[in-house]
Amino acid sequence: MRAVVYSKYGSPDVLSVADVARPVIGAGDVLVRVHATAVGPADSAARAGSPYFSRLFFGPLGPRKPILGSDFAGEVEAVGTGVTRFSVGDKVFGATGAEFGTHAEYVSLSEDAAIAQMPDNLSYAESVAIVGGALTALPFLRDNAHIKRGQRIMINGPSGSVGTAAVQLAKHFGAHVTAVCSTANIELVKSLGADEVIDYTRGAFTEGGKTYDVIFDAVGKSSFARCRNSLALHGIYLSTVPSIGILLQMARTSKFGSKKAAIAFTGLRSPGDKANDLLVIRKLATTGRLVPVIEKEFPLERIAEAYELVDGGHKKGNIVVTVTV
Repeated sequence: MRAVVYSKYGSPDVLSVADVARPVIGAGDVLVRVHATAVGPADSAARAGSPYFSRLFFGPLGPRKPILGSDFAGEVEAVGTGVTRFSVGDKVFGATGAEFGTHAEYVSLSEDAAIAQMPDNLSYAESVAIVGGALTALPFLRDNAHIKRGQRIMINGPSGSVGTAAVQLAKHFGAHVTAVCSTANIELVKSLGADEVIDYTRGAFTEGGKTYDVIFDAVGKSSFARCRNSLALHGIYLSTVPSIGILLQMARTSKFGSKKAAIAFTGLRSPGDKANDLLVIRKLATTGRLVPVIEKEFPLERIAEAYELVDGGHKKGNIVVTVTV
């Protein structure tokens, strides 16, 4: 099968398309023919081996996983003995998490992994575009923020894969959404349901004097210290980007003060939890409450260009790679 491989860390130039062995499935496994995958910040970080400490996870001397990619949408090609949830021909979507491997024509995973039937109303490209962002935003808002109807939430970075999902999910939960973005993304964010939009190019979003029950930093560009005065009593600041600062603030605010700081390592949740969330995401997509946002699609042979776009840090929604037409 064709797959995008790399053997050393670096720029997108380290990626190449090669013929590799197709995965062999065992009992309880599902083989998926990948029609579409996505490139996100986690893929870029793994490819670059950056920040440097991340190599303790990705591989200290070189990549442990030669094929990147976590999100996928495709068709079940074969099933192992004992599989009951899926049949050959099923259209499915999901995520492999730290196992990667979806930047290829086939991927194998357990039927108990983060995999579910695709939304009937979406294409393969559209289905894969809602996986990564929603699987991150949903547990942050539902499980960490415990967001409720009528609460006020500020979302910093609402135009990326996580942010576009967060705006829509927050509206689904009944919150009043204030989004912070650049001038170029205002119309996109409004179209997703944001009640108010703050253009950060015209001033700091913390200067307006308003307070919020939840501040969700979907891009990790702010900090608890900077946002503290913008939090309401018993408010919570959430960041998707791990750092020493957020970990220290999380530990301190868990014991002192009414305003909290937190981070959730959503990628490390159990496959079962992710699979259950995929069912929630599927339902929301089917009813039109969660719509995919795709900036651009690339064929597999041009995946390096997809990584370059992600590396730029200003993508709108998702970058999709078409694997099988």
